[in-house]
Amino acid sequence: MKANLILAVLVIAAIGAALWFMTKTEEPAVAIDDSKILSFLDCEAAGYPVMESYPRQCRTKDGRTYVEELPAPEPTYVNATADNIKVMSPTPGAVVGKPITVMGEARGGWYFEASFPIEVRNSTGAVIATGVAQAQGEWMTNNFVPFVSTIQIPEGYIGEAVLVLMNDNPSGMVENAKSVSFPITIEY
Repeated sequence: MKANLILAVLVIAAIGAALWFMTKTEEPAVAIDDSKILSFLDCEAAGYPVMESYPRQCRTKDGRTYVEELPAPEPTYVNATADNIKVMSPTPGAVVGKPITVMGEARGGWYFEASFPIEVRNSTGAVIATGVAQAQGEWMTNNFVPFVSTIQIPEGYIGEAVLVLMNDNPSGMVENAKSVSFPITIEY
């Protein structure tokens, strides 16, 4: 009988301890004026819990959530540099909708007959959409010429993708092929 009573007290104590740990909210180790928390880094430095999501998130005791800002991915240039082509929109790592409007400027040598091809590839590298960028000015120059293109994405596609802008290479010679590419996320 005495053993059952001790066992019952231990079970109740264990349940009580478990409930206390489950309902305990983490507070910062040092008291801080929450009005001074304006970013993920501030929240993390204040000692609030950081959620292991991607990107990481930190939540203050009053319920504000801050998301860690990640550096934007760099474009990948093949036989080209930023001195050949500049993409203003979308930017590397951008979340985009459908259709995608691509805008920027490229030197005249990037075009042939005032246009060049653009591809959108899925995460395995398969082409899911194509478009043609059109020069918005006189393209027979060595200077930068603005371009624009609207690319229709398949209705059902949502997810990671890579935007690839290629110079128009009518010769078909590999050594004349140039491109710039970077990741985007298609969500809406």
